[in-house]
Amino acid sequence: MLKAPVLRFEIDDPASPDVIPLIHELDGYLSELYPTGNIQPVAVEALRQPNVTFLTARVDDTPVACGACVQHEDYVEVKRMYVLPACRGLGLGKQLLEALESQVVRTGGKVVRLETGTAQTEALELYERAGYRRCPPFGEHRANPRSICMEKNLA
Repeated sequence: MLKAPVLRFEIDDPASPDVIPLIHELDGYLSELYPTGNIQPVAVEALRQPNVTFLTARVDDTPVACGACVQHEDYVEVKRMYVLPACRGLGLGKQLLEALESQVVRTGGKVVRLETGTAQTEALELYERAGYRRCPPFGEHRANPRSICMEKNLA
């Protein structure tokens, strides 16, 4: 008899040998979408800081999606959300975003912000359906015609 695949969301180490290829694939994906270098990769060490929680979605222990929550003074930023192309269209992005938001709530966060690019139409649709609304640039993000900042109040 076939065993059903098991999907699990967990806090993970972005430097894990099985997670690194996922992060490299994300970086490659973004560099294809934004070849002018508007979007800069985030170093793995930046994802291992004390104010960062890195989550993976694993199917039978294989990482298929990831995302991070970065705690700032008055908001939490969602960064590095990525779902492997073979796993897209299954609602995994929505589940991952919900898992990240649950992590934010568990740690007392009330406002979530994120930045995404204009070429990521599926991501924009996901965030809008999840209740995110456009906001001015924040933190390290500056006005950029290929960048969209969004926020959601979880309180």
